[in-house]
Amino acid sequence: MQTIGYAAKSSTAPLEPYTFERRALRPEDVAMEILYCGVCHSDLHTARNDWGGDTYPIVPGHEIVGRVTEVGAAVTDYKVGDHVAVGCMVDSCLHCDQCNSGEEQYCREGMTQTYGSPDRQSGEITMGGYAKHLIVREEFVLRLPEGLDLARAAPLLCAGITTYSPLRTFGVGPGSRVAVVGMGGLGHMAIKLAVALGAHVTVISRSPSKEGDALELGAHAFLISSDADAMAQAASGFDVIIDTVPVKHDLNPYLPLLDVDGTLCIVGQVGPMDEMVTVPMLMGRRRVAGSLIGGIAETQEMLDFCGRMNILPECEMIRMDQINEAFERMDRADVRYRFVIDMASLDAA
Repeated sequence: MQTIGYAAKSSTAPLEPYTFERRALRPEDVAMEILYCGVCHSDLHTARNDWGGDTYPIVPGHEIVGRVTEVGAAVTDYKVGDHVAVGCMVDSCLHCDQCNSGEEQYCREGMTQTYGSPDRQSGEITMGGYAKHLIVREEFVLRLPEGLDLARAAPLLCAGITTYSPLRTFGVGPGSRVAVVGMGGLGHMAIKLAVALGAHVTVISRSPSKEGDALELGAHAFLISSDADAMAQAASGFDVIIDTVPVKHDLNPYLPLLDVDGTLCIVGQVGPMDEMVTVPMLMGRRRVAGSLIGGIAETQEMLDFCGRMNILPECEMIRMDQINEAFERMDRADVRYRFVIDMASLDAA
């Protein structure tokens, strides 16, 4: 199937229109027209080869909402016209212990990412959601709950599940004390989801000016990390800290805020961190952990939860031809809180 998208053709080039071939429909595949695609920091990192190893041209995008246009002969769960979603992965081995336990993101053979990964059968490099069409095997297609706003749902497929998964893994529920560090695309979803799970939520920020926004998103409290007295008073005050900061930074100010057996979970930064002092961990059996999206079953659980609770990201809709401007704005944190591309604009672009 020939389709059109926007691709980075080198690590220094702006994204531009790109015509390419999607694979032929296999018996287990679902074909869809992409309606909306969220813009993630990972898209920007990949376009610029910040993490290394990327090949070009590459079509980013892994927060995808679409409409089914065709199904393979072996597909049983979807039909033409269904509203569906696809996140950060489109395949895995489906037979290892992790895949069998619903944790395909930790597939022992490596998951196939929505873009930038070799297809498990053909070897061709996957292309993402900044495009008009997508073909994905049925097991990695998600169903959108009735009533969930399609135009705002796309960021749930990465920002939503990236924060929901550690909240569930570390047992957040009524009475939990949760702190969120950073209030961008990931952070604002962590606030909404933790509040909906019943936690008491505090936002930790260097900037006092963000307090109003934090409370508007549902947070119960606001802690200024540069206020030494306030930080000291908050010691041992949290069960879980979700760290969404997407750059190298210092964890040492946050570790004493955890209670005994508390966990700080990193979901933002991919790469090195500042040197860490272990004393707070040793003295309180505190943990530093990481988390990578969620499995397909957990992602569907998250979507259904958001449908029941009417949880949606705060989005700014853009046209496809505004993607390079959006990347520049995202790089300087000038978005509240997630860009979403309206793919109806792609024909015009």
